[in-house]
Amino acid sequence: MILQKWGELSINIIMRYILLLFLIITPLLCQSLETGYASWYGGKFQGRYTASGEIYDMNKLTAAHKTLPFGTFVKVINIENGKSIVVKINDRGPFVEGRIIDLSRAAAEEVGMLKSGIAKVLIRIVSQKDEDELFYSIQIGSYSDPKNAERIKNLLKEKDFGVIIEKTTKGLHRVIIDNIKQDDLQPILKELTAMGFVQVLVKKK
Repeated sequence: MILQKWGELSINIIMRYILLLFLIITPLLCQSLETGYASWYGGKFQGRYTASGEIYDMNKLTAAHKTLPFGTFVKVINIENGKSIVVKINDRGPFVEGRIIDLSRAAAEEVGMLKSGIAKVLIRIVSQKDEDELFYSIQIGSYSDPKNAERIKNLLKEKDFGVIIEKTTKGLHRVIIDNIKQDDLQPILKELTAMGFVQVLVKKK
């Protein structure tokens, strides 16, 4: 009888812990996961101020979201083809019903939705501005010939790196791997070294 009651008590305690964990974890999952349609913007917005005060550059890996804090990094996964990219939220939008995120042109290209214009995506928060996690960018090289920059970009994209080309005022084309998590920095640098990219420039974002 005593063993039976002890067993029932233990089960009740375990069930309470499971319920408590469920109540704690469920809201977190709801906040960090979002599914809907993504679009992209560029063109006339290039060079204008975003809602965060940053200058919009369609060649960088950024995005607009209606509510997420500026500086939040999110992973955007194209459900249709499985391609993904990490972007920084620095603008507000999209202001079209049914759409949850507006990607830069470079981000849209990375997830394979440049031609279609829209795609069904899943968004997962990677890091928020008030968290300790750091992000970096790696400049692979700077090229006067845009064809060379494009060739290096395509080579790196084969390794699934999020690559952008940044054009400077002096006409140079910088090839950059953008929005790298701190934990991923050293493995990526090691892989780049193996590919022959030794003299790279690492910058903290």
